[in-house]
Amino acid sequence: MSEKQVPETKPEVKSEVKQEKTEGLPQERHERPSYRDSRDMGATRWGLAHIFSSYNNTIIHITDLTGTETIALVSGGQVVKSDRLESSPTAAMVAAKKAAETTLEKGISGVHIKIKAPGGHNGPMNPGPGAQAAVRALSRMGLKIGFIEDVTPVPHGGCRKKGGKRGRRV
Repeated sequence: MSEKQVPETKPEVKSEVKQEKTEGLPQERHERPSYRDSRDMGATRWGLAHIFSSYNNTIIHITDLTGTETIALVSGGQVVKSDRLESSPTAAMVAAKKAAETTLEKGISGVHIKIKAPGGHNGPMNPGPGAQAAVRALSRMGLKIGFIEDVTPVPHGGCRKKGGKRGRRV
């Protein structure tokens, strides 16, 4: 009799242990919570902030993590009246504030930043004056900043640079 009771009690103990482990998990999927979920209980939803900064304009485009769905798209030209001010740090700051407000309303509380300059074989390889101001404004609006990455296109081979045989003579 005692031998039959021992196997019956062991499966009951195992089922209780399983129930304890899966209590905090969502019922649809049975997987371990990630490090981020355990750290802040999934409160941070991440997006991507693409900042294109040239000497003529600054464009801030915030998307979801895949980059397919646009959440906010603001440029320096939307927030200033004259064309010469589009690339200024002030215009970039106001544009970033506007984009951050829209992003926070839609439930995204953290962004990974990709900064892009014109680049290519003729364009400048360094971003314009609005890039740094835009990053600071996004941070001040309460968005968490993940990584900051430079995604300027780099030429490798390709077409011939303009300027002739001896380059541009000034």
